[in-house]
Amino acid sequence: MKSSFLMTPGPTQVPSQVSLAMAQEIIHHRVPAFGALLKDITEKLQYVFQTQNDVLVFPGAGTGAMEGAIVNFFSPGDKVAFGIIGEFGSRWAKIAEIFGLQPIRLGGEWGKAVTAQDIDLLLSSEAGKGVKGVFITHNETSTGVYSDLKSIGEVCKKHNVLYLVDAVSSLVAIDCKTDLWGIDVVITASQKALMTPPGLCFFSVSKKGWEYNQEAKCPRYYWDLANALKSLKKASPENPYTPAVTLLFGLNEALNMIKQEGLENVFKRHLQLSKMFRTGVEALGLELMVKDEKIASPAVTSIMLPEGIEAGKISGFFRNNGIVIAGGQGQLKGKIIRVGHLGYVDAFDISNTLITLGRAFKSQGKALNTEAALKKAWEVYEHE
Repeated sequence: MKSSFLMTPGPTQVPSQVSLAMAQEIIHHRVPAFGALLKDITEKLQYVFQTQNDVLVFPGAGTGAMEGAIVNFFSPGDKVAFGIIGEFGSRWAKIAEIFGLQPIRLGGEWGKAVTAQDIDLLLSSEAGKGVKGVFITHNETSTGVYSDLKSIGEVCKKHNVLYLVDAVSSLVAIDCKTDLWGIDVVITASQKALMTPPGLCFFSVSKKGWEYNQEAKCPRYYWDLANALKSLKKASPENPYTPAVTLLFGLNEALNMIKQEGLENVFKRHLQLSKMFRTGVEALGLELMVKDEKIASPAVTSIMLPEGIEAGKISGFFRNNGIVIAGGQGQLKGKIIRVGHLGYVDAFDISNTLITLGRAFKSQGKALNTEAALKKAWEVYEHE
Protein backbone atom coordinates (compact mmCIF):
# COMPACT_ATOMS: atom_id res chain seq x y z
CA MET A 1 0.00 0.00 0.00
CA LYS A 2 1.35 3.43 -0.93
CA SER A 3 2.18 5.64 2.04
CA SER A 4 0.58 9.06 2.46
CA PHE A 5 2.34 12.29 1.52
CA LEU A 6 2.11 15.03 4.14
CA MET A 7 0.89 18.41 2.88
CA THR A 8 0.05 19.61 6.39
CA PRO A 9 1.48 22.56 8.35
CA GLY A 10 3.30 19.94 10.42
CA PRO A 11 4.56 17.40 10.75
CA THR A 12 5.92 17.60 7.24
CA GLN A 13 7.34 15.06 4.83
CA VAL A 14 10.68 13.55 5.91
CA PRO A 15 13.26 13.07 3.13
CA SER A 16 14.56 9.54 2.64
CA GLN A 17 18.10 10.76 3.41
CA VAL A 18 16.91 11.86 6.85
CA SER A 19 15.10 8.58 7.50
CA LEU A 20 18.19 6.61 6.50
CA ALA A 21 20.37 8.72 8.80
CA MET A 22 18.09 7.82 11.69
CA ALA A 23 18.48 4.11 10.89
CA GLN A 24 22.15 4.08 11.85
CA GLU A 25 23.31 2.37 15.04
CA ILE A 26 22.62 4.45 18.14
CA ILE A 27 25.47 5.88 20.22
CA HIS A 28 25.60 6.72 23.92
CA HIS A 29 25.06 10.36 24.82
CA ARG A 30 28.07 10.59 27.14
CA VAL A 31 30.77 9.60 24.67
CA PRO A 32 33.03 11.87 22.55
CA ALA A 33 31.25 10.91 19.33
CA PHE A 34 28.01 12.39 20.65
CA GLY A 35 29.81 15.55 21.78
CA ALA A 36 31.18 16.00 18.27
CA LEU A 37 27.71 15.44 16.79
CA LEU A 38 26.09 18.00 19.11
CA LYS A 39 28.82 20.56 18.40
CA ASP A 40 28.35 20.09 14.65
CA ILE A 41 24.56 20.39 14.93
CA THR A 42 24.80 23.51 17.11
CA GLU A 43 26.96 25.29 14.53
CA LYS A 44 24.55 24.37 11.73
CA LEU A 45 21.61 25.56 13.84
CA GLN A 46 23.33 28.92 14.25
CA TYR A 47 23.43 29.08 10.45
CA VAL A 48 19.67 28.49 10.04
CA PHE A 49 18.81 30.76 12.99
CA GLN A 50 21.11 33.40 11.43
CA THR A 51 22.70 34.04 14.80
CA GLN A 52 25.89 34.01 16.82
CA ASN A 53 23.79 33.47 19.95
CA ASP A 54 23.71 30.26 21.92
CA VAL A 55 21.31 27.68 20.41
CA LEU A 56 20.04 24.94 22.73
CA VAL A 57 18.44 21.62 21.76
CA PHE A 58 15.82 19.83 23.88
CA PRO A 59 13.69 16.74 23.39
CA GLY A 60 10.17 18.13 23.22
CA ALA A 61 7.36 19.69 21.21
CA GLY A 62 6.98 23.28 20.08
CA THR A 63 4.48 23.89 22.88
CA GLY A 64 7.16 22.82 25.34
CA ALA A 65 9.47 25.44 23.85
CA MET A 66 6.70 28.02 24.35
CA GLU A 67 6.64 27.14 28.04
CA GLY A 68 10.43 27.25 28.21
CA ALA A 69 10.46 30.73 26.68
CA ILE A 70 8.16 31.96 29.46
CA VAL A 71 9.64 30.33 32.56
CA ASN A 72 13.28 31.12 31.72
CA PHE A 73 12.93 34.88 31.29
CA PHE A 74 10.06 36.09 33.48
CA SER A 75 8.62 36.00 36.97
CA PRO A 76 5.08 35.70 38.31
CA GLY A 77 3.41 39.11 38.12
CA ASP A 78 5.45 40.33 35.13
CA LYS A 79 3.48 42.23 32.53
CA VAL A 80 4.04 40.96 28.97
CA ALA A 81 2.41 41.55 25.57
CA PHE A 82 1.31 38.94 23.03
CA GLY A 83 0.50 39.54 19.38
CA ILE A 84 -2.44 37.19 18.77
CA ILE A 85 -3.01 36.23 15.13
CA GLY A 86 -4.42 32.75 15.69
CA GLU A 87 -4.52 29.64 17.85
CA PHE A 88 -0.84 29.45 18.75
CA GLY A 89 -0.51 33.04 19.92
CA SER A 90 -3.53 32.41 22.15
CA ARG A 91 -1.88 29.25 23.47
CA TRP A 92 1.33 31.10 24.34
CA ALA A 93 -0.59 33.75 26.28
CA LYS A 94 -2.52 31.06 28.15
CA ILE A 95 0.73 29.39 29.23
CA ALA A 96 1.94 32.76 30.53
CA GLU A 97 -1.23 33.10 32.61
CA ILE A 98 -0.74 29.64 34.09
CA PHE A 99 2.68 30.71 35.37
CA GLY A 100 1.30 33.88 36.92
CA LEU A 101 2.33 36.43 34.31
CA GLN A 102 0.00 39.26 33.29
CA PRO A 103 -0.44 38.97 29.52
CA ILE A 104 -1.82 41.81 27.43
CA ARG A 105 -3.36 40.42 24.25
CA LEU A 106 -3.02 42.47 21.07
CA GLY A 107 -5.04 41.67 17.96
CA GLY A 108 -7.14 38.58 18.26
CA GLU A 109 -8.89 38.76 14.88
CA TRP A 110 -7.84 35.56 13.18
CA GLY A 111 -6.54 36.13 9.67
CA LYS A 112 -5.23 39.63 10.43
CA ALA A 113 -1.69 40.64 11.39
CA VAL A 114 -0.49 42.47 14.48
CA THR A 115 1.75 45.30 13.27
CA ALA A 116 4.72 47.17 14.68
CA GLN A 117 2.45 50.22 14.96
CA ASP A 118 0.00 48.22 17.13
CA ILE A 119 2.82 47.26 19.48
CA ASP A 120 4.30 50.76 19.54
CA LEU A 121 0.91 52.24 20.47
CA LEU A 122 0.55 49.76 23.32
CA LEU A 123 4.05 50.25 24.70
CA SER A 124 3.64 54.04 24.49
CA SER A 125 0.33 53.96 26.36
CA GLU A 126 -0.53 53.87 30.04
CA ALA A 127 -1.64 50.23 29.66
CA GLY A 128 1.77 49.33 28.25
CA LYS A 129 3.81 50.81 31.10
CA GLY A 130 6.00 48.19 32.72
CA VAL A 131 5.73 45.62 29.93
CA LYS A 132 8.89 43.51 30.11
CA GLY A 133 8.55 41.40 26.98
CA VAL A 134 6.79 41.13 23.62
CA PHE A 135 5.83 37.70 22.24
CA ILE A 136 5.19 37.34 18.51
CA THR A 137 4.14 34.36 16.40
CA HIS A 138 6.14 34.62 13.20
CA ASN A 139 4.01 32.24 11.15
CA GLU A 140 0.51 31.32 12.39
CA THR A 141 -0.37 27.93 10.94
CA SER A 142 -3.96 28.08 12.19
CA THR A 143 -4.70 30.94 9.78
CA GLY A 144 -1.87 31.32 7.27
CA VAL A 145 -0.73 34.77 8.42
CA TYR A 146 2.85 35.79 9.12
CA SER A 147 4.32 38.73 11.02
CA ASP A 148 6.84 41.41 10.01
CA LEU A 149 9.59 40.62 12.49
CA LYS A 150 11.98 43.34 11.34
CA SER A 151 9.65 46.28 12.02
CA ILE A 152 8.45 44.79 15.31
CA GLY A 153 12.07 44.36 16.36
CA GLU A 154 12.69 48.07 15.84
CA VAL A 155 9.79 48.87 18.18
CA CYS A 156 11.02 46.43 20.83
CA LYS A 157 14.47 48.00 20.69
CA LYS A 158 12.96 51.50 21.00
CA HIS A 159 11.10 50.51 24.18
CA ASN A 160 13.90 48.28 25.52
CA VAL A 161 11.77 45.16 26.04
CA LEU A 162 12.70 41.53 25.54
CA TYR A 163 11.67 40.33 22.07
CA LEU A 164 10.54 36.69 21.82
CA VAL A 165 9.48 34.94 18.61
CA ASP A 166 7.69 31.67 17.98
CA ALA A 167 9.34 30.46 14.77
CA VAL A 168 8.12 26.87 15.12
CA SER A 169 6.63 26.78 11.63
CA SER A 170 8.66 29.56 10.03
CA LEU A 171 12.34 28.93 10.64
CA VAL A 172 13.99 28.02 7.31
CA ALA A 173 10.69 28.52 5.43
CA ILE A 174 10.61 32.31 6.02
CA ASP A 175 13.53 34.65 6.55
CA CYS A 176 14.24 35.17 10.27
CA LYS A 177 17.34 37.31 10.80
CA THR A 178 17.70 36.70 14.51
CA ASP A 179 20.72 38.92 15.18
CA LEU A 180 20.13 41.61 12.57
CA TRP A 181 16.52 42.16 13.68
CA GLY A 182 17.36 42.11 17.38
CA ILE A 183 15.35 39.04 18.37
CA ASP A 184 16.33 37.97 21.87
CA VAL A 185 14.64 34.57 22.04
CA VAL A 186 13.65 32.42 19.06
CA ILE A 187 12.02 29.02 19.47
CA THR A 188 11.35 26.39 16.84
CA ALA A 189 10.77 22.65 16.46
CA SER A 190 12.00 19.85 14.23
CA GLN A 191 8.83 18.77 12.43
CA LYS A 192 8.23 21.73 10.14
CA ALA A 193 10.68 23.23 7.63
CA LEU A 194 13.58 21.43 9.32
CA MET A 195 12.28 18.23 7.65
CA THR A 196 12.80 16.04 10.71
CA PRO A 197 10.21 13.98 12.65
CA PRO A 198 8.56 15.56 15.71
CA GLY A 199 10.42 15.41 19.01
CA LEU A 200 13.04 18.17 19.08
CA CYS A 201 12.75 21.84 19.98
CA PHE A 202 15.29 24.64 19.98
CA PHE A 203 16.03 27.95 21.71
CA SER A 204 18.21 30.80 20.49
CA VAL A 205 19.03 33.20 23.36
CA SER A 206 20.73 36.59 23.16
CA LYS A 207 22.97 38.25 25.77
CA LYS A 208 19.99 40.34 26.87
CA GLY A 209 17.94 37.15 27.16
CA TRP A 210 20.51 35.65 29.53
CA GLU A 211 20.37 38.82 31.64
CA TYR A 212 16.61 38.36 31.97
CA ASN A 213 17.21 34.70 32.75
CA GLN A 214 19.29 35.58 35.83
CA GLU A 215 16.35 37.54 37.28
CA ALA A 216 13.54 35.15 36.28
CA LYS A 217 11.69 33.52 39.19
CA CYS A 218 9.24 31.22 37.38
CA PRO A 219 9.72 27.61 38.52
CA ARG A 220 11.54 25.35 36.10
CA TYR A 221 13.53 22.16 36.04
CA TYR A 222 13.30 20.35 32.71
CA TRP A 223 13.25 23.63 30.79
CA ASP A 224 16.19 25.17 32.69
CA LEU A 225 18.11 26.75 29.81
CA ALA A 226 21.00 27.95 31.98
CA ASN A 227 21.59 24.36 33.06
CA ALA A 228 21.46 23.23 29.43
CA LEU A 229 23.99 25.90 28.48
CA LYS A 230 26.45 24.62 31.10
CA SER A 231 26.24 21.17 29.55
CA LEU A 232 26.66 22.56 26.04
CA LYS A 233 29.79 24.51 27.05
CA LYS A 234 31.64 21.43 28.33
CA ALA A 235 34.80 20.37 26.49
CA SER A 236 32.71 17.59 24.96
CA PRO A 237 29.23 19.16 24.56
CA GLU A 238 26.31 17.39 26.21
CA ASN A 239 22.60 17.68 26.94
CA PRO A 240 21.69 17.80 30.64
CA TYR A 241 19.30 14.85 30.23
CA THR A 242 19.08 11.91 27.85
CA PRO A 243 18.74 13.41 24.35
CA ALA A 244 16.82 12.02 21.38
CA VAL A 245 19.96 10.66 19.71
CA THR A 246 18.23 9.08 16.72
CA LEU A 247 16.36 12.30 15.93
CA LEU A 248 19.63 14.21 16.14
CA PHE A 249 21.12 11.92 13.50
CA GLY A 250 18.19 12.84 11.26
CA LEU A 251 18.37 16.53 12.08
CA ASN A 252 22.06 16.62 11.20
CA GLU A 253 21.32 15.23 7.75
CA ALA A 254 18.41 17.65 7.25
CA LEU A 255 20.67 20.58 8.16
CA ASN A 256 23.24 19.31 5.65
CA MET A 257 20.54 19.36 2.97
CA ILE A 258 19.50 22.91 3.90
CA LYS A 259 23.09 24.15 3.80
CA GLN A 260 23.63 22.47 0.44
CA GLU A 261 20.58 24.18 -1.04
CA GLY A 262 21.49 27.48 0.61
CA LEU A 263 19.26 29.38 3.02
CA GLU A 264 18.33 32.13 0.56
CA ASN A 265 17.39 29.53 -2.05
CA VAL A 266 15.21 27.73 0.51
CA PHE A 267 13.37 30.98 1.27
CA LYS A 268 12.91 31.62 -2.44
CA ARG A 269 11.56 28.10 -3.03
CA HIS A 270 8.97 28.44 -0.29
CA LEU A 271 7.75 31.79 -1.57
CA GLN A 272 7.61 30.48 -5.14
CA LEU A 273 5.59 27.41 -4.13
CA SER A 274 3.24 29.53 -2.02
CA LYS A 275 2.49 31.86 -4.92
CA MET A 276 1.98 28.88 -7.21
CA PHE A 277 -0.50 27.27 -4.83
CA ARG A 278 -2.40 30.46 -4.00
CA THR A 279 -2.76 31.23 -7.71
CA GLY A 280 -4.08 27.75 -8.36
CA VAL A 281 -6.59 27.94 -5.50
CA GLU A 282 -7.99 31.25 -6.73
CA ALA A 283 -8.09 29.95 -10.31
CA LEU A 284 -10.21 27.07 -9.04
CA GLY A 285 -12.71 29.68 -7.88
CA LEU A 286 -12.04 29.10 -4.18
CA GLU A 287 -11.59 31.79 -1.54
CA LEU A 288 -8.31 32.32 0.28
CA MET A 289 -8.68 33.16 3.95
CA VAL A 290 -5.69 35.53 3.80
CA LYS A 291 -6.04 37.71 0.73
CA ASP A 292 -3.32 40.26 1.48
CA GLU A 293 -0.09 39.01 -0.11
CA LYS A 294 1.94 41.12 2.35
CA ILE A 295 0.90 38.92 5.28
CA ALA A 296 0.14 35.65 3.46
CA SER A 297 2.33 32.84 4.78
CA PRO A 298 4.86 31.25 2.40
CA ALA A 299 4.50 28.07 4.48
CA VAL A 300 0.76 27.36 4.77
CA THR A 301 -2.43 28.38 2.96
CA SER A 302 -5.92 28.38 4.47
CA ILE A 303 -8.88 27.92 2.10
CA MET A 304 -12.42 29.01 3.01
CA LEU A 305 -15.02 26.33 2.38
CA PRO A 306 -18.20 27.26 0.47
CA GLU A 307 -21.55 26.51 2.03
CA GLY A 308 -22.49 22.86 1.62
CA ILE A 309 -18.91 21.60 1.45
CA GLU A 310 -17.85 19.49 4.44
CA ALA A 311 -14.25 19.88 5.65
CA GLY A 312 -14.10 16.31 6.93
CA LYS A 313 -15.11 14.89 3.58
CA ILE A 314 -12.51 16.99 1.75
CA SER A 315 -9.76 15.84 4.13
CA GLY A 316 -11.03 12.25 3.89
CA PHE A 317 -10.93 12.35 0.09
CA PHE A 318 -7.32 13.53 0.24
CA ARG A 319 -6.35 10.75 2.66
CA ASN A 320 -7.98 8.15 0.44
CA ASN A 321 -5.85 9.45 -2.41
CA GLY A 322 -2.53 9.39 -0.58
CA ILE A 323 -2.26 13.00 0.62
CA VAL A 324 -2.81 14.38 4.12
CA ILE A 325 -4.01 17.98 4.63
CA ALA A 326 -5.34 19.69 7.76
CA GLY A 327 -8.67 21.08 8.85
CA GLY A 328 -9.40 24.23 10.80
CA GLN A 329 -8.58 24.74 14.47
CA GLY A 330 -10.58 26.41 17.22
CA GLN A 331 -13.07 28.93 15.87
CA LEU A 332 -12.20 27.91 12.29
CA LYS A 333 -12.95 24.20 12.71
CA GLY A 334 -15.18 23.07 9.84
CA LYS A 335 -14.80 26.42 8.06
CA ILE A 336 -11.43 26.04 6.38
CA ILE A 337 -8.92 23.51 5.19
CA ARG A 338 -5.19 24.14 5.55
CA VAL A 339 -2.45 23.03 3.18
CA GLY A 340 1.18 23.15 4.20
CA HIS A 341 3.84 23.77 1.57
CA LEU A 342 6.96 23.84 3.69
CA GLY A 343 10.00 21.66 4.11
CA TYR A 344 10.51 18.82 1.65
CA VAL A 345 8.05 19.99 -1.02
CA ASP A 346 8.38 20.86 -4.70
CA ALA A 347 6.21 22.16 -7.56
CA PHE A 348 4.97 18.70 -8.53
CA ASP A 349 3.63 18.21 -5.01
CA ILE A 350 1.77 21.52 -5.35
CA SER A 351 0.40 20.47 -8.73
CA ASN A 352 -0.77 17.10 -7.41
CA THR A 353 -2.44 18.81 -4.43
CA LEU A 354 -4.35 21.19 -6.73
CA ILE A 355 -5.53 18.29 -8.88
CA THR A 356 -6.71 16.39 -5.80
CA LEU A 357 -8.41 19.52 -4.47
CA GLY A 358 -10.44 19.79 -7.67
CA ARG A 359 -11.37 16.11 -7.50
CA ALA A 360 -12.33 16.39 -3.84
CA PHE A 361 -14.77 19.21 -4.54
CA LYS A 362 -16.18 17.32 -7.52
CA SER A 363 -16.88 14.37 -5.19
CA GLN A 364 -19.14 16.73 -3.22
CA GLY A 365 -20.96 17.93 -6.30
CA LYS A 366 -18.98 21.10 -6.99
CA ALA A 367 -17.16 21.03 -10.33
CA LEU A 368 -14.00 23.18 -10.59
CA ASN A 369 -11.88 23.97 -13.65
CA THR A 370 -8.76 22.12 -12.57
CA GLU A 371 -7.09 22.30 -15.99
CA ALA A 372 -7.26 26.11 -16.10
CA ALA A 373 -6.07 26.33 -12.48
CA LEU A 374 -3.05 24.16 -13.18
CA LYS A 375 -2.13 26.24 -16.21
CA LYS A 376 -2.18 29.49 -14.22
CA ALA A 377 -0.33 27.92 -11.29
CA TRP A 378 2.50 26.66 -13.49
CA GLU A 379 2.71 30.01 -15.29
CA VAL A 380 3.27 31.76 -11.97
CA TYR A 381 5.83 29.18 -10.88
CA GLU A 382 7.85 29.45 -14.08
CA HIS A 383 7.88 33.25 -14.04
CA GLU A 384 8.84 33.69 -10.40
